[in-house]
Amino acid sequence: MIGYNTHEVERKVISILKVLKDSPQPLGARVIARELKELGIDLTERAVRYHLKIMDERGFTQSVGKDGRMITKSGIEELKNALVTDKVGFVIAKIELLAFNTTFDLETSKGQIIINTSLFPKDKFKKAIAAMKESFRAGLCVSQLVAIANEGERLGEVIIPKDMVGLATVCSITINGALLKAGVPMDSRFGGILQLHNSKPLRFIELIHYEGSTLDPSEIFIRGKMTTVTEATTTGNGKILANFREIPAQCRAITEEVIAKLKQRGIGGVMAIGETSESICGIPVGLNRIGVILLGGLNPVAAAEEAGIEAENKAMSGIINYSQLINFWEL
Repeated sequence: MIGYNTHEVERKVISILKVLKDSPQPLGARVIARELKELGIDLTERAVRYHLKIMDERGFTQSVGKDGRMITKSGIEELKNALVTDKVGFVIAKIELLAFNTTFDLETSKGQIIINTSLFPKDKFKKAIAAMKESFRAGLCVSQLVAIANEGERLGEVIIPKDMVGLATVCSITINGALLKAGVPMDSRFGGILQLHNSKPLRFIELIHYEGSTLDPSEIFIRGKMTTVTEATTTGNGKILANFREIPAQCRAITEEVIAKLKQRGIGGVMAIGETSESICGIPVGLNRIGVILLGGLNPVAAAEEAGIEAENKAMSGIINYSQLINFWEL
């Protein structure tokens, strides 16, 4: 970004642009400062006003009177292009932060879990639900628990835009968080496309390592129309979204215990657990490590995309309370 004196100023400007982009209405400096604080960025209301003045001069924001500021087309474009080097490794950092912030208690079934949010046009939502049914029925999801929000309401970090409906699906990182609370470190390696044969995992045919990515792999694979989730539900053969993790071999027993308790509370998503130091689905694992394959939480949404119903997907979109979830079949 030409014209800014320091990298730190640039980072703050981009953070403010992100807050404005995620909001369906104009925001004032006080609200922006509060939203930034939730993202771990401590800026005073006065400092936000200073940066907004700079952004107005650059054409990235525009004032709408007492209502505050809105992001412009130039601001959206700047947000897409800026700080690409900072974004490398963003996905793995977000996975670790969300896992740490998970508060779901396996004994009381209370607390917060991690979600993905998908935005559908309001007039196509019923068709999208119909297209997702078989993937939920076949268990190609982390959970049959979902949440719905209408325009102006919030799902995790996402405020639902006008004429849209938001669908939250349980994210596989919820499993990371539950294991972390139990003292099990889970190493998130990559997201990929998993080939199924006779409804069983065969091999990964595409993968994107989290540490080298600026975008969530599931979003990329859905956008690239690389899945055949619907075919997998009807024939048992197809390409689905999946994630690869590793755990220390000595943690196997407690891992299986946590997974069993999660399943009792409607959260599954574990497709396979390998053997110590042995490759699984063609992926080698480290010495005294065990490979774990998790289903992608966005598989049902991928099925809707395959049916021609496009959605705007925001993987790892934040955390919500477990009590907000309802069974998909209640929709």
